[in-house]
Amino acid sequence: MNVALITALALSALTASLAPDTQTERAADPAEAAQLTALAEWDKVFEVFSHPRCANCHVPADNRPRWSGASYQLTEGEWAYHGMNVDGGDSRDGRDSMPCSTCHATSNSELPHGPPGAPHWALAPVEMVWWEQSSRQICEQIKDLDRNGGRSLDEVAAHIDHDALVHWGWEPGPGREPAPHSVEETVASFTAWAEAGAPCPAE
Repeated sequence: MNVALITALALSALTASLAPDTQTERAADPAEAAQLTALAEWDKVFEVFSHPRCANCHVPADNRPRWSGASYQLTEGEWAYHGMNVDGGDSRDGRDSMPCSTCHATSNSELPHGPPGAPHWALAPVEMVWWEQSSRQICEQIKDLDRNGGRSLDEVAAHIDHDALVHWGWEPGPGREPAPHSVEETVASFTAWAEAGAPCPAE
């Protein structure tokens, strides 16, 4: 190998070692690092909100609860409408057709896959749709007073922390996969995300 080539290779290596590491620089930016941390906390919240235990009842204006997820032993990606042609109606609790309380008591059946239960069993208000929504869509919805029940983010956190029907998602009865994380972890992640400015992901 000639001297000129050795010199050129050495200069190339030196230049590369002195080049700024843009990823390190970005990570060192406090504002961007804080946003990345906040988005990581939101990812945990989205895992809960988009999980079948939550999303199956946060459905669109067709007012029909879904059956999806591992608990129903469907092929991955497949789902079904609630059996017996159940329709929550405009009331979202079935009072204008067959009340949800006809089958859903205030506590779970002890039988595997028996009727689940919790106080005030009903579909979520139609403006709170999470079914098949992206992370960004749910993030924007949960910050919108017109679509989150008129709650501040502190009040949303309190709703997660105290509402018995929300808590059912982590204690869904025998035969059903619970929502991920826990009530306490979800509240902590939601609060950390909100206190960091509540950024939404790109998608």
